[in-house]
Amino acid sequence: MNYPSTLLQNAVCEMSRLPGIGQKTALRLVLHLLRQESGEVETLARSLVELRRGVHYCRICHNLCDSDLCDICAKPSRDKSTVCVVENIQDVMAIENTQQYNGVYHVLGGVISPMDGIGPGDLTIENLVERVREGGISEVILALSPTMEGDTTNFYIYRKLQGLSVKVSVIARGIAQNDELQYADEVTLGRALAGRIPFKA
Repeated sequence: MNYPSTLLQNAVCEMSRLPGIGQKTALRLVLHLLRQESGEVETLARSLVELRRGVHYCRICHNLCDSDLCDICAKPSRDKSTVCVVENIQDVMAIENTQQYNGVYHVLGGVISPMDGIGPGDLTIENLVERVREGGISEVILALSPTMEGDTTNFYIYRKLQGLSVKVSVIARGIAQNDELQYADEVTLGRALAGRIPFKA
């Protein structure tokens, strides 16, 4: 594609690096930004820079937060004895939207996927095991998407937690096989969480 401006080309190139954004969509977005007041574009740019510099990962559960602890881990009313293990931040948000769960979380940062070069060491599984070893946790709920990679990760975590005095359960399969958890509707996800069953290897 021929661009009338090098600056335009650079902006489109950077925008198209975002997931799900192709060259045409990137061009449309950049041209939209050019039509806005400069103050609005600067506000957007500033918010992105502040996002990158200011957002942290919770030192306990690895959820996103603005300080050392996320709001969920810091809240005294949350049940700290129940830990829901999820793949990513979007899954935390999806479960929170159901308003059916009052425990805390552990964000793995992905699932085991040898095809993508992701092994157990690339995830926060050891941190989870350490949390359980430290005591105070009575149940670990495995709430990963029901895919082959999700099931593999469930099994790996289950094996790592064997021998520790903790109940391991998995959300009920109201979630269809191969569905992504974050795309499940809130009623289905809430029922799956409430109807969790003991994990069986």
